[in-house]
Amino acid sequence: MAVLVLPFFVSCAPLSNRHEHHMHKRGGTCSFPNYDGMVDITAVDAGGWAQDSSCEAGHYCQYACQPGYLMGQWNPEVTSYSYPGSQDGGLYCNDNGELEKPISQNDYCYKGKGTASVNNQASQNVAFCQTVLPGNEEMLIPTNVDASSSEDLAVPGTDYWAGTAAHFYINPPGVSVEEGCKWGSTANPYGNWSPYVAGANMDDSGNTYAKIGWNPVYLEDSSPFKSTNPSFGIRMKCADSSKCNGDTCEINPSKYGLNKVSAGGQSDSDGAAWCVLTATDNAAITFEVFDV
Repeated sequence: MAVLVLPFFVSCAPLSNRHEHHMHKRGGTCSFPNYDGMVDITAVDAGGWAQDSSCEAGHYCQYACQPGYLMGQWNPEVTSYSYPGSQDGGLYCNDNGELEKPISQNDYCYKGKGTASVNNQASQNVAFCQTVLPGNEEMLIPTNVDASSSEDLAVPGTDYWAGTAAHFYINPPGVSVEEGCKWGSTANPYGNWSPYVAGANMDDSGNTYAKIGWNPVYLEDSSPFKSTNPSFGIRMKCADSSKCNGDTCEINPSKYGLNKVSAGGQSDSDGAAWCVLTATDNAAITFEVFDV
């Protein structure tokens, strides 16, 4: 699965040793607790967890948070983005089938930097699907944005796990989060086959880095969609142009064509065009979705 490459800022914040915090118990598995802003995931059959299986004893179990919020729990001993430790996000289900809170001082869900939002100008809802990291990196964390509405996106700072960014798959308008926020197939350009991807994070100086791009998987030789222009576009705008580093950043298939972006666009190692904006001094960036 392709992962966006954005500036990563490694956190130096101390992490506690795992602190036991007993919650629900059910034999050799742990049930979803639905605490403090957690979102029950129904797109996959994992009992509410943001992963592709139930929460088994002896494993970390990932969960989703409400839009604009980030998962605040992970294995505190894993501080770099490397496998298999990158899978250890969420709460720990111990050998007794009891959930433990790994980082006692962290909330289960906490608000991101609040410097990115989606403004949906399309005629139908849009599903932004965030990948689970640390975790299996499937696009299971839902942010639904109704037509003519706005919604916050979760923007991590350097205090987030391993200083990593948030990554999103952008489904075509009209696709529900239940349809789009999961591993897809070549039947539809949904989920990992979505046309576009996005990402965002913030450094310690208050710079928010935001990126939109074509999804490399959508353009693969084996993709049935590789020659199909999507029926929607996306652009990024800075709320304050005086605090914006970068040119206009837009994907508009009717204007620029397939696998093209506006001026200043580049191609990454997967051959998919992308562009970046940087908002300085804690300024905000808006992702605008529109019909084409």
